[in-house]
Amino acid sequence: MNLSGRRTARRVSAMEVVLDEIRGAIERGEYAVGDKLPAESALAQEFEVSRSVIREALRATAALGLTVSRTGKGTYVQAAGPVENPIFGDYTARDLWEVRRHVEVPVAGYAATRHRAPDLERLQRLVAGMEAEESDLEWVALDARFHTGIAAACGNPVFTTVIEEIGEALRQQSFVLNQLADRRECSNAEHRAIVEAIAARDSERAEEAMREHLARVEQALAGIVGGS
Repeated sequence: MNLSGRRTARRVSAMEVVLDEIRGAIERGEYAVGDKLPAESALAQEFEVSRSVIREALRATAALGLTVSRTGKGTYVQAAGPVENPIFGDYTARDLWEVRRHVEVPVAGYAATRHRAPDLERLQRLVAGMEAEESDLEWVALDARFHTGIAAACGNPVFTTVIEEIGEALRQQSFVLNQLADRRECSNAEHRAIVEAIAARDSERAEEAMREHLARVEQALAGIVGGS
C-alpha cells in the first residue's frame, strides 16, 4: 500500500497514516480482539515503509489500548477501540494528569520567584530550540528537558526527582500527541508563555500558563481517544 498522496490537508508522518490504517482495521473488525497482527516485516512491506515506522505505530496502538505486544510472540489486538485511559510507559494518562496538575503548576510558580539567571537562560534556549527543531524525536527530548528545567529552576530537588521519574512516560505521551494531534506549534506557544511569565517573576501568571498548557494536553489526548 503506497502512502504517497494520502491526507495532504496538513503535513502528516508515515507513522500517523500507518496508525490510522491499523486503528481503522481494528475498529472495523478486520482484526478481532485476540487476533495477532501481521509481523513487523509484513506490515512494513504492505505499507511500503521502514520497520521503525511500523514499530512507532505499534507503540501508539499499544498506548491507546488497542494492542498488546508479547515478547517473542508478536502483537495482539486487545480492544476494539481506544481505551479511555491510555498507558504511556509505566503510567496511565490519568496518573500523569493528576500528578502534573498538582506538581507542575505550583512548580512553575516557584520557578518564577526563585529562578536564577542561568535557569532562565536555559529555559529560553530550550524554547528557542523547540521552535527551530524539525525532528519529532529531538523535539520530544527538548520538551522533556524543558519541563525538568522548570522543576530545577524552582530550587526544590524533590520536584525535579518527581518530573524525572515520569519523564519517559511524558516523552511517550508527547510523541503520540505530536504525531496524532499536531500539537507541536501550539506547545511551542504555550511553552513560551510559561517562560515569559517566569522571566517576569509573575508566579500567578506562570501557574496559569502551565495550567493552560496541561489542560490543552489533556484535551488533545481526549480528542485522540475519542477518534476526533
